[in-house]
Order: sequence, then structure tokens, then C-alpha cells
Amino acid sequence: MKKILAVLMISFFAVGLLQAQESTFGKGDKVANLGIGLLSGLYSGSGYTSKMPPVSLSFEYGIVDDVLEVGSIGIGGYVGYASAKWESDWGGGVWGWKYTNFIIGARGSFHYPLVDKLDTYAGVMLGYNVVSVKDIGTVQVGYSASGSEGVFNAYVGGRYYFNDNFAAMAELGTGIAYLNIGIAYKL
Repeated sequence: MKKILAVLMISFFAVGLLQAQESTFGKGDKVANLGIGLLSGLYSGSGYTSKMPPVSLSFEYGIVDDVLEVGSIGIGGYVGYASAKWESDWGGGVWGWKYTNFIIGARGSFHYPLVDKLDTYAGVMLGYNVVSVKDIGTVQVGYSASGSEGVFNAYVGGRYYFNDNFAAMAELGTGIAYLNIGIAYKL
């Protein structure tokens, strides 16, 4: 009985804390994120001589407030870019390819404040991944290709605000990388 009472008291206390948090993102807010990708599934294996880390830029605009009392909904855009070179020595020369991924998409997010100064959110993105491959090196094999496709991604993230406008951000999900960390600025 004491355990049940303790669990109920902790639950009521936790719910009270969640309801007491002020929203850090709401209707009319505009936020830009700049991130660097970690844990990317792109360009893995040996032979890569150079890789540009995946970078992303997103913008979000708050359109609805008071969802589940303190939550909000935002919409916006996303752009991600990554590239790498794969090279090998062959026949007295160097041959290889330059790979490029460029993702552009529209995103929608649900924000719900769990901790003071922390904007926590989850969302989905619908976009297009433009992939190109180009022949490089001193030995030309005459190969180039492109393979573009639509993408549907889901993500969760958070922005911790150091002041009213500047925040550190992290997003986990799919996109140009599985984990993006960076900065956010509320306009």
C-alpha cells in the first residue's frame, strides 16, 4: 500500500511539474537550426579519401498553440547536404567517384515542454533526396549517375535555450544523418 501511495504522489507531482512548464515555442515563433550530422549512414567503408560532414539547415514557424494545454505545432523547411570522394590507384593512375547527397523537404513538428528552457519536439518530414555520382581521377572510366528519390523521415529533438533567442539543438532520426547537433536561433 505504501508503494502504491508513493507512486501516486510522485505521479501527481510529475504531472504538476509538466503542466507548470512554460512553452518555449508557440504560435508566431520563428526558429532557424544549423546542424552538423553525426552517425551518418552515408559513405561508409574503405577507400574514401575525403568526406564533408553532413550539414543541415532548417526553419520552423509556429502555427498552433494550446495543443494538449501547453503544446504547439510548427511547420517549416529542411535542407541537408553531404559529399565524399572515393579513390583508388589503378593502372598507374587514380580513379574514383565523387558522391553528393542533397535533401530538401517540408517538416511538421509537435512541441511539448517537459523541462524549463528546453523545447522538446517530434515530427515528420516529406522531401526529396537528390543523389549524384561523378567520375573523377586521372583514369576516366566514363561513369556518372544520379539516383534521386522521395524520402519520408521521422525525428525527435530538443533545443535548450541559454537566453530568449539562442539555443543548442540536437535531433535524432533520419535525414542527412541519424544524429544532428548544432545551434538554433529564435528570430
